[in-house]
Amino acid sequence: MLIRIPFLRAWLLSLLVLLMAGCASSNQKTGKQSATIVYVVRHGEKETTPGLQDPPLTAAGQQRAQALVDTLRKAQVAAIFSTATLRTRNTAAPLAAARSLSIEPYDARQLGALAARIRRQHQGQTVLVVGHSNTILETVEALGATRPAPTVQDNEYNYLLEVRIPRDSTQAATAIARRYGGK
Repeated sequence: MLIRIPFLRAWLLSLLVLLMAGCASSNQKTGKQSATIVYVVRHGEKETTPGLQDPPLTAAGQQRAQALVDTLRKAQVAAIFSTATLRTRNTAAPLAAARSLSIEPYDARQLGALAARIRRQHQGQTVLVVGHSNTILETVEALGATRPAPTVQDNEYNYLLEVRIPRDSTQAATAIARRYGGK
C-alpha cells in the first residue's frame, strides 16, 4: 500500500498537468488571448498601366504578399478580411492559403461595420485586414485607436499596422506602425 501512494500521487500530478496544458491549448485555439489583435496592411504593389479598372499585383506586389506570410508566420491569424479588388484579394491569398482560411469581403466605405464585426466575431483573436492607402489609417481609427502614422503615401506599400483592442472595453485600443517586406 505504501508503494502505491507515491505512484498514485505521481499519476494524479501528471493528470493535473495534462489537464492544465489542455485548457491552455484550448484557450489558444478558441482565441482566448488578452486582446484582439488586428493587423492592417495595404495591398502589395499594383500594376500602373493607365486605364485598368482593377489592376492586379506586379511581381513586386506578389513578393510582398509572400513577405506578409513570412512576417505573420508566428501569429495565429483566425480571420482575413479584404476589399473586393483583385490587388487586395491577391495580397491576402497566400496567407489565406497557408492558414486554410477564406478571405472575407468588407466594404471600405463601411469601416465602422467592419470594426463592429471584428469586435463581435473575433474577440481575443488575431485578424488581418487588407485595404488601400486611403483606408488603412481610417481602419485603425474605426477600431478605436489613434493613427500610428500621419499619412500613407501612394508609393508606400510596406506598412504593417498592429492594433490591439483590450478585452476590457474601458481601455483604449492602441496601434503601432511597423514595416515589412523591404521598401
